[in-house]
Amino acid sequence: MGAKENSNQLSAVDFFCGAGGITCGFREAGITVWGGVLILMMAKNWSIKEVALIVGDYFDMLIKELSGQSYNKSEHRRNLQNILNNRSEGSIEFKHQNISAVLIELGLPYISGYKPRSNYQHLLKAAVEDYLAANAELEETINQLLSEDIKPPESDNFLNSKVEVPEFTLSVNEPSTSNRYQAKRNYYREELRNRKLGLLGEEFVISYEKQKLITLGKESLADKVEHISQTKGDSAGFDVLSFNKDGNEQFIEVKTTQMGKESPFYFTRNELGVSQQKNDKYNLYRVFNFKKQPKFYQLKGALDESCESVSTQYMGWPK
Repeated sequence: MGAKENSNQLSAVDFFCGAGGITCGFREAGITVWGGVLILMMAKNWSIKEVALIVGDYFDMLIKELSGQSYNKSEHRRNLQNILNNRSEGSIEFKHQNISAVLIELGLPYISGYKPRSNYQHLLKAAVEDYLAANAELEETINQLLSEDIKPPESDNFLNSKVEVPEFTLSVNEPSTSNRYQAKRNYYREELRNRKLGLLGEEFVISYEKQKLITLGKESLADKVEHISQTKGDSAGFDVLSFNKDGNEQFIEVKTTQMGKESPFYFTRNELGVSQQKNDKYNLYRVFNFKKQPKFYQLKGALDESCESVSTQYMGWPK
Protein backbone atom coordinates (compact mmCIF):
# COMPACT_ATOMS: atom_id res chain seq x y z
CA MET A 1 0.00 0.00 0.00
CA GLY A 2 1.55 3.28 -1.02
CA ALA A 3 1.82 6.42 1.06
CA LYS A 4 -1.02 8.72 0.00
CA GLU A 5 -2.07 12.20 0.95
CA ASN A 6 -5.46 12.75 2.59
CA SER A 7 -7.23 16.04 2.07
CA ASN A 8 -8.80 15.81 5.55
CA GLN A 9 -5.54 15.51 7.46
CA LEU A 10 -1.96 16.45 6.82
CA SER A 11 0.12 13.65 5.33
CA ALA A 12 2.96 12.07 7.22
CA VAL A 13 6.19 14.02 7.50
CA ASP A 14 8.09 10.82 6.87
CA PHE A 15 7.39 7.19 6.18
CA PHE A 16 8.58 3.85 7.53
CA CYS A 17 9.29 1.68 4.54
CA GLY A 18 9.80 -1.96 3.70
CA ALA A 19 6.57 -2.66 5.56
CA GLY A 20 2.73 -2.75 6.42
CA GLY A 21 0.69 -4.93 9.13
CA ILE A 22 2.18 -7.76 11.18
CA THR A 23 -0.30 -10.58 11.61
CA CYS A 24 -0.34 -12.20 15.03
CA GLY A 25 -2.11 -15.52 14.46
CA PHE A 26 -4.33 -17.00 17.14
CA ARG A 27 -4.52 -20.79 17.25
CA GLU A 28 -7.36 -23.07 18.11
CA ALA A 29 -7.60 -25.27 21.21
CA GLY A 30 -5.90 -24.80 24.59
CA ILE A 31 -5.87 -21.53 26.53
CA THR A 32 -2.86 -19.85 28.10
CA VAL A 33 -2.57 -16.51 29.87
CA TRP A 34 0.69 -14.53 29.52
CA GLY A 35 0.90 -11.30 31.50
CA GLY A 36 -2.85 -10.84 31.43
CA VAL A 37 -3.10 -11.49 27.68
CA LEU A 38 -5.36 -14.36 26.65
CA ILE A 39 -3.72 -16.55 24.04
CA LEU A 40 -5.42 -19.33 22.05
CA MET A 41 -2.84 -21.97 21.25
CA MET A 42 -2.51 -25.38 19.67
CA ALA A 43 -0.85 -28.09 21.70
CA LYS A 44 2.12 -27.91 19.33
CA ASN A 45 2.68 -24.22 19.96
CA TRP A 46 5.61 -23.19 22.09
CA SER A 47 5.14 -22.99 25.84
CA ILE A 48 5.89 -19.94 27.97
CA LYS A 49 9.08 -21.59 29.23
CA GLU A 50 10.26 -22.49 25.71
CA VAL A 51 9.56 -19.00 24.42
CA ALA A 52 11.43 -17.40 27.33
CA LEU A 53 14.45 -19.64 26.65
CA ILE A 54 14.65 -18.88 22.95
CA VAL A 55 14.12 -15.14 23.48
CA GLY A 56 17.00 -15.07 25.96
CA ASP A 57 19.17 -17.03 23.53
CA TYR A 58 18.35 -14.63 20.68
CA PHE A 59 19.32 -11.56 22.69
CA ASP A 60 22.56 -13.22 23.77
CA MET A 61 23.47 -13.61 20.07
CA LEU A 62 22.19 -10.15 19.08
CA ILE A 63 24.21 -8.33 21.73
CA LYS A 64 27.33 -10.25 20.71
CA GLU A 65 26.75 -9.43 17.03
CA LEU A 66 26.19 -5.72 17.64
CA SER A 67 29.28 -5.64 19.88
CA GLY A 68 31.45 -7.30 17.23
CA GLN A 69 31.89 -10.54 19.19
CA SER A 70 31.95 -13.89 17.40
CA TYR A 71 29.38 -16.63 18.03
CA ASN A 72 28.05 -19.72 16.26
CA LYS A 73 24.37 -19.82 15.30
CA SER A 74 24.37 -23.58 14.72
CA GLU A 75 25.88 -24.17 18.15
CA HIS A 76 23.21 -22.00 19.73
CA ARG A 77 20.47 -23.97 17.96
CA ARG A 78 21.95 -27.31 19.09
CA ASN A 79 22.24 -26.09 22.67
CA LEU A 80 18.61 -25.02 22.61
CA GLN A 81 17.55 -28.44 21.35
CA ASN A 82 18.88 -29.94 24.57
CA ILE A 83 16.56 -27.85 26.74
CA LEU A 84 13.46 -27.48 24.53
CA ASN A 85 10.70 -30.03 23.94
CA ASN A 86 12.17 -31.96 21.02
CA ARG A 87 12.17 -28.94 18.73
CA SER A 88 13.95 -29.37 15.41
CA GLU A 89 16.75 -27.03 14.33
CA GLY A 90 14.44 -25.78 11.59
CA SER A 91 11.72 -24.95 14.10
CA ILE A 92 14.21 -23.12 16.31
CA GLU A 93 15.58 -21.15 13.36
CA PHE A 94 12.06 -20.15 12.29
CA LYS A 95 11.31 -18.91 15.82
CA HIS A 96 14.51 -16.86 15.75
CA GLN A 97 13.26 -15.32 12.50
CA ASN A 98 9.95 -14.52 14.21
CA ILE A 99 11.87 -12.64 16.91
CA SER A 100 13.61 -10.61 14.18
CA ALA A 101 10.19 -9.55 12.90
CA VAL A 102 9.09 -8.47 16.39
CA LEU A 103 12.23 -6.37 16.86
CA ILE A 104 11.80 -4.59 13.53
CA GLU A 105 8.22 -3.79 14.48
CA LEU A 106 9.58 -2.23 17.68
CA GLY A 107 12.17 -0.21 15.72
CA LEU A 108 15.13 -2.19 17.04
CA PRO A 109 18.09 -3.97 15.38
CA TYR A 110 17.86 -7.67 14.63
CA ILE A 111 20.27 -10.51 13.83
CA SER A 112 20.95 -10.06 10.11
CA GLY A 113 21.40 -13.80 9.60
CA TYR A 114 17.82 -14.46 10.72
CA LYS A 115 15.54 -13.10 8.01
CA PRO A 116 12.43 -11.67 9.69
CA ARG A 117 9.22 -13.70 9.35
CA SER A 118 5.86 -12.60 10.65
CA ASN A 119 2.81 -14.71 11.63
CA TYR A 120 4.29 -15.31 15.07
CA GLN A 121 2.60 -16.24 18.35
CA HIS A 122 1.33 -13.24 20.28
CA LEU A 123 3.01 -14.95 23.22
CA LEU A 124 6.37 -14.42 21.50
CA LYS A 125 5.94 -10.66 21.16
CA ALA A 126 4.87 -10.44 24.81
CA ALA A 127 8.02 -12.34 25.85
CA VAL A 128 10.27 -10.07 23.75
CA GLU A 129 8.70 -6.96 25.26
CA ASP A 130 9.03 -8.36 28.79
CA TYR A 131 12.69 -9.19 28.17
CA LEU A 132 13.40 -5.67 26.89
CA ALA A 133 11.61 -4.09 29.84
CA ALA A 134 13.69 -6.11 32.30
CA ASN A 135 17.09 -5.89 30.59
CA ALA A 136 18.92 -2.69 29.69
CA GLU A 137 21.88 -4.39 28.02
CA LEU A 138 20.53 -4.06 24.48
CA GLU A 139 19.97 -0.33 24.88
CA GLU A 140 23.51 0.08 26.21
CA THR A 141 24.83 -1.83 23.21
CA ILE A 142 22.82 0.34 20.82
CA ASN A 143 24.28 3.45 22.50
CA GLN A 144 27.76 2.14 21.84
CA LEU A 145 26.92 1.22 18.24
CA LEU A 146 25.51 4.66 17.45
CA SER A 147 28.45 6.46 19.05
CA GLU A 148 31.16 4.43 17.29
CA ASP A 149 33.27 6.14 14.65
CA ILE A 150 32.20 4.91 11.22
CA LYS A 151 34.86 4.32 8.60
CA PRO A 152 34.49 4.05 4.82
CA PRO A 153 34.85 0.57 3.27
CA GLU A 154 38.42 -0.44 2.48
CA SER A 155 37.62 -2.18 -0.82
CA ASP A 156 38.15 -0.28 -4.05
CA ASN A 157 36.06 -2.77 -6.08
CA PHE A 158 32.48 -1.53 -5.94
CA LEU A 159 30.98 -3.34 -8.94
CA ASN A 160 30.08 -6.48 -6.98
CA SER A 161 28.16 -4.49 -4.38
CA LYS A 162 24.74 -4.60 -6.04
CA VAL A 163 22.36 -7.41 -5.07
CA GLU A 164 18.80 -8.38 -5.93
CA VAL A 165 15.93 -6.76 -4.06
CA PRO A 166 15.17 -9.02 -1.06
CA GLU A 167 11.82 -10.82 -0.95
CA PHE A 168 10.05 -9.48 2.09
CA THR A 169 7.77 -11.75 4.13
CA LEU A 170 7.52 -9.00 6.72
CA SER A 171 4.76 -6.54 7.47
CA VAL A 172 5.19 -3.81 10.06
CA ASN A 173 2.51 -1.81 11.87
CA GLU A 174 3.07 1.58 13.44
CA PRO A 175 5.05 1.39 16.71
CA SER A 176 3.62 -0.90 19.39
CA THR A 177 1.05 0.59 21.77
CA SER A 178 1.52 -2.20 24.30
CA ASN A 179 1.99 -1.16 27.94
CA ARG A 180 4.40 -4.04 28.46
CA TYR A 181 7.34 -2.29 26.84
CA GLN A 182 7.53 1.21 25.41
CA ALA A 183 10.56 1.61 23.17
CA LYS A 184 12.77 4.45 24.37
CA ARG A 185 14.21 4.80 20.91
CA ASN A 186 13.83 3.81 17.30
CA TYR A 187 17.18 2.59 16.04
CA TYR A 188 16.35 3.14 12.37
CA ARG A 189 15.19 6.71 12.94
CA GLU A 190 18.32 7.50 14.98
CA GLU A 191 20.50 5.97 12.29
CA LEU A 192 18.80 8.25 9.77
CA ARG A 193 20.05 11.24 11.77
CA ASN A 194 23.63 9.95 11.67
CA ARG A 195 25.05 12.42 9.17
CA LYS A 196 28.40 10.69 8.85
CA LEU A 197 26.82 7.32 8.05
CA GLY A 198 24.56 8.96 5.48
CA LEU A 199 27.47 10.83 3.88
CA LEU A 200 29.67 7.72 3.69
CA GLY A 201 26.80 5.76 2.14
CA GLU A 202 26.37 8.44 -0.52
CA GLU A 203 30.10 8.45 -1.27
CA PHE A 204 29.98 4.65 -1.55
CA VAL A 205 27.21 4.93 -4.18
CA ILE A 206 29.10 7.66 -6.06
CA SER A 207 32.16 5.37 -6.24
CA TYR A 208 29.96 2.56 -7.56
CA GLU A 209 28.34 4.78 -10.20
CA LYS A 210 31.64 6.18 -11.44
CA GLN A 211 33.25 2.74 -11.60
CA LYS A 212 30.21 1.36 -13.45
CA LEU A 213 30.30 4.13 -16.08
CA ILE A 214 34.06 3.80 -16.57
CA THR A 215 33.65 0.04 -17.09
CA LEU A 216 31.02 0.82 -19.73
CA GLY A 217 33.52 3.10 -21.49
CA LYS A 218 31.69 6.26 -20.41
CA GLU A 219 34.51 8.11 -18.65
CA SER A 220 33.09 11.50 -19.64
CA LEU A 221 29.79 10.65 -17.91
CA ALA A 222 31.63 9.35 -14.86
CA ASP A 223 33.23 12.78 -14.51
CA LYS A 224 29.75 14.34 -14.40
CA VAL A 225 28.42 12.25 -11.50
CA GLU A 226 27.43 14.82 -8.87
CA HIS A 227 26.99 14.63 -5.09
CA ILE A 228 23.76 16.65 -5.10
CA SER A 229 23.14 16.57 -1.32
CA GLN A 230 26.47 18.41 -0.93
CA THR A 231 26.27 20.79 -3.89
CA LYS A 232 22.53 21.57 -3.82
CA GLY A 233 21.44 20.50 -0.32
CA ASP A 234 18.86 18.06 1.04
CA SER A 235 15.90 19.94 -0.43
CA ALA A 236 16.64 18.43 -3.87
CA GLY A 237 14.89 15.23 -2.79
CA PHE A 238 17.72 12.98 -3.98
CA ASP A 239 21.42 12.61 -3.16
CA VAL A 240 23.31 11.68 -6.32
CA LEU A 241 23.00 12.63 -9.97
CA SER A 242 24.30 9.90 -12.26
CA PHE A 243 23.69 8.57 -15.78
CA ASN A 244 22.81 5.36 -17.56
CA LYS A 245 24.84 4.01 -20.46
CA ASP A 246 22.77 6.08 -22.91
CA GLY A 247 23.63 9.30 -21.10
CA ASN A 248 20.19 9.79 -19.56
CA GLU A 249 20.13 11.34 -16.09
CA GLN A 250 19.45 9.12 -13.08
CA PHE A 251 18.34 10.62 -9.76
CA ILE A 252 19.49 8.50 -6.81
CA GLU A 253 18.34 8.70 -3.20
CA VAL A 254 20.65 6.81 -0.82
CA LYS A 255 19.51 5.18 2.44
CA THR A 256 22.29 3.59 4.50
CA THR A 257 22.20 1.22 7.47
CA GLN A 258 24.72 -0.81 9.42
CA MET A 259 22.06 -3.52 9.76
CA GLY A 260 20.92 -6.24 7.33
CA LYS A 261 19.17 -5.93 3.99
CA GLU A 262 15.68 -6.42 5.45
CA SER A 263 16.06 -3.33 7.66
CA PRO A 264 13.28 -0.80 6.94
CA PHE A 265 14.09 2.78 6.08
CA TYR A 266 12.47 6.22 6.31
CA PHE A 267 11.79 8.67 3.52
CA THR A 268 10.39 12.18 3.67
CA ARG A 269 7.34 13.68 2.06
CA ASN A 270 9.65 15.76 -0.16
CA GLU A 271 11.52 12.64 -1.31
CA LEU A 272 8.19 10.96 -2.07
CA GLY A 273 7.08 13.95 -4.16
CA VAL A 274 10.36 14.13 -6.10
CA SER A 275 10.24 10.38 -6.77
CA GLN A 276 6.75 10.80 -8.24
CA GLN A 277 7.81 13.75 -10.42
CA LYS A 278 10.95 12.03 -11.73
CA ASN A 279 9.37 8.57 -11.72
CA ASP A 280 11.14 6.81 -14.61
CA LYS A 281 14.52 8.31 -13.69
CA TYR A 282 14.29 7.99 -9.90
CA ASN A 283 16.15 5.30 -7.98
CA LEU A 284 16.49 4.48 -4.30
CA TYR A 285 19.69 2.65 -3.35
CA ARG A 286 19.33 0.85 -0.03
CA VAL A 287 22.89 0.41 1.27
CA PHE A 288 23.09 -2.16 4.07
CA ASN A 289 25.64 -3.99 6.21
CA PHE A 290 27.81 -0.88 5.93
CA LYS A 291 29.94 -1.60 8.98
CA LYS A 292 31.11 -4.98 7.69
CA GLN A 293 30.79 -5.39 3.93
CA PRO A 294 28.52 -2.82 2.23
CA LYS A 295 26.02 -3.99 -0.35
CA PHE A 296 22.97 -2.34 -1.84
CA TYR A 297 19.78 -3.08 -3.70
CA GLN A 298 17.95 -0.73 -6.06
CA LEU A 299 14.29 0.31 -6.11
CA LYS A 300 13.17 2.04 -9.29
CA GLY A 301 10.44 4.63 -9.73
CA ALA A 302 8.08 6.46 -7.37
CA LEU A 303 8.49 5.40 -3.75
CA ASP A 304 4.77 4.78 -3.26
CA GLU A 305 4.97 2.26 -6.09
CA SER A 306 8.33 0.60 -5.39
CA CYS A 307 7.87 -0.16 -1.69
CA GLU A 308 5.35 -0.69 1.07
CA SER A 309 5.04 2.20 3.51
CA VAL A 310 3.19 3.30 6.63
CA SER A 311 2.75 6.88 7.88
CA THR A 312 4.58 7.45 11.17
CA GLN A 313 4.27 11.17 11.94
CA TYR A 314 1.65 13.87 11.44
CA MET A 315 1.37 17.63 11.98
CA GLY A 316 -1.83 18.85 13.58
CA TRP A 317 -3.69 21.92 14.82
CA PRO A 318 -7.04 22.59 16.55
CA LYS A 319 -10.19 22.19 14.45
